[in-house]
Amino acid sequence: MAQEKKQSNIPAFTLIVIVAAIVVGYIIYYGILGNGSNFEGGSHDNKPLPNNFLAIMYKGGSIVPWLIGILLIIITFAIERSLTIMNASGKGSVDGFVKRVREMLSAGKIHDAIAECDKQKGSVANVIRSGLVKYEQVESEGGMDKEAKLAAIEKSLEEATALELPMLSKNLVIMSTCASISTLVGLLGTVLGMIKAFAALAQAGAPDAIGLANGISEALINTGLGIFAAALGIVSYNVFTNLIDTLTYGMDEAGFSIVQTYSASHK
Repeated sequence: MAQEKKQSNIPAFTLIVIVAAIVVGYIIYYGILGNGSNFEGGSHDNKPLPNNFLAIMYKGGSIVPWLIGILLIIITFAIERSLTIMNASGKGSVDGFVKRVREMLSAGKIHDAIAECDKQKGSVANVIRSGLVKYEQVESEGGMDKEAKLAAIEKSLEEATALELPMLSKNLVIMSTCASISTLVGLLGTVLGMIKAFAALAQAGAPDAIGLANGISEALINTGLGIFAAALGIVSYNVFTNLIDTLTYGMDEAGFSIVQTYSASHK
């Protein structure tokens, strides 16, 4: 019996972004931060030029390109989520749109409400439009009692919501994961830097001042980059989660209005 192929749970776009971000992180590390013009004598093996932050970041060691890659992943998905949520909101204010639809439903203007959904567009409008279309369908159908018609409208709203919500929350898990692991990756770089610093102190005779400085620099750079990437990821994740909750509330509010309007008009 032939075994079925298992499909990857990671979309191609997500995988490409992750790989590309790590590659770009290495390009930035060696091509920009490690450029000889940032160091004394034109070589990255020498000390950084005074107040040259790029060279100081390069001295952070081999963990730095990974942290840069994680930071780029968070920034890329933050931009992607911003565009997606903007499109999902539609062309105008979601609150204003939901309010207009509720007023039209109260006045029995179903066709006008559907036209308003077509005008607004976006995920919220798609969900509401689905409920309104089903509203019209059950109105014209016979052989169904009131409870069955209400159940049909509610089911249509639930199915439309279930189709829209995954697209809104897509890649948020990647962002939260990057926010979590960036701190750990930064801590790893910090530990490696401190190992080098203590190794320089443990030398017989006079301590290796350059080795000590490089070790401490590596520890602090990795700590700083890890914390910055984690903070950006956490803030972005919370902002997008809040925006998605607002859109979801708009869907639920409008869906409840549709069901209540039908129930009130068919006592």
